Amino acid sequence: MAKPALRHLISLLTLSGSLFSSVSWASASAVSSHGRAEGWPYGPLVTAGRDIKNARGETVVYAGANWPGHGEAMIPDGLQYQSIESVVSKIKSVGMNAIRLTFAIQMIDEIFANGGKDITVKDSFVKALGQTNGTKVYSQFLAKNPAFNDSTTRLQVFDAVAAESAKQNIYVHLDNHMSRAAWCCSTTDGNSWFGDSDFNVDNWTRGLSYMANHGKSWSALTSASLRNELRRPDNNATLRSESYNWRDWYTNVRKGAAAVNSANPDLLIFLSGLDFDTYVTPVVQGTVLTPGSGRYSAADFEGYADKLVLEIHNYQNSASSCSGVKSSLYSSGFQALHAEDANTVNVFPVLLTEFGFAQTATEWQRPYATCIAEYLAEQKAGWFIWVVAGSYYIRSGTQDFEEPWGLLNHDWSDWRAPSYIEGGLKPLAKNTAQG
Repeated sequence: MAKPALRHLISLLTLSGSLFSSVSWASASAVSSHGRAEGWPYGPLVTAGRDIKNARGETVVYAGANWPGHGEAMIPDGLQYQSIESVVSKIKSVGMNAIRLTFAIQMIDEIFANGGKDITVKDSFVKALGQTNGTKVYSQFLAKNPAFNDSTTRLQVFDAVAAESAKQNIYVHLDNHMSRAAWCCSTTDGNSWFGDSDFNVDNWTRGLSYMANHGKSWSALTSASLRNELRRPDNNATLRSESYNWRDWYTNVRKGAAAVNSANPDLLIFLSGLDFDTYVTPVVQGTVLTPGSGRYSAADFEGYADKLVLEIHNYQNSASSCSGVKSSLYSSGFQALHAEDANTVNVFPVLLTEFGFAQTATEWQRPYATCIAEYLAEQKAGWFIWVVAGSYYIRSGTQDFEEPWGLLNHDWSDWRAPSYIEGGLKPLAKNTAQG
């Protein structure tokens, strides 16, 4: 749905003042000399059949929200309105235990183009929003997050989000949302498929490797996805006819997974499917990855097959039947949770990493929202709702864009639909979150 391998070149980022103290303290205090967490999150996480397990053998189930950072500013949204601590605290307060933190490959491309040095937040806001508005938003950003200053870079903001998440025991799942930083997604945006006009595969694997390596200092980082919502490249007829298929999906997914695992073998790696990541059925059922003759094989991920997780998205918002939604979820991917099904060839953990709806007093009581909540609780499956953001720095050319699906209101200060939080979201988190 168009919803509302090169190694890492190490960049030496200079942190100053209290930001340095908070980030380095959170990393140093939670990670042992062997690189494994002595306390929460008790990593590294691995898969065991349908479940994700921590190093103590306990089941971990993500229950969280998407926090966008892949827009043109390439900075996690909302920080001109609230502090990082405030946003993470809001997520924590309703029983959620995870964030899906999105980023664009463009951010890493620019670091490489700049000799390994990241761009400052100040310059990024001005570039994305223009001199007048960019300067204004940057000033607001500093007022709400006084640990930052004119030398703070984009990645240092991501670092601080990860540090605060660790402080509050919130898992961080990194998601490569786009290559070119922009609102996602359409089949004509140049970011849709491997080899599309803005989707350079070498840059993509380089970016995955860079972020996986950079995230080694984030004690809360436990997983990463390879790509958000792969879809038809309708702006490129040749690419669509010759490459948009499961065979080429598998070829490139193996490249991406290898890049992440080589850079950071502790991370779980999420595999997303076709058609806006609405199904991964051929992987679950072990059918031929057409037009070739190959099939998914754990042997193709030797040494880290127990790090692979499947993810799908679902936006059947107009559904009038709960049984239809449940059937769709099962056949699209959640079948992988059920080894007892004779058609399940490959068992995996499966997460619903995007679903969502308008945050009103009534929408959450309609069949789609209630059925999703019921199904996730029945399956004890992980999820990330779209979206925590009450507004965006910029979306589709409009600055300070209002997000009616946002859990938070426009200035991120309170819940947009308190009745949903109390009657829907909190019970969902209570019925699913583990770890």
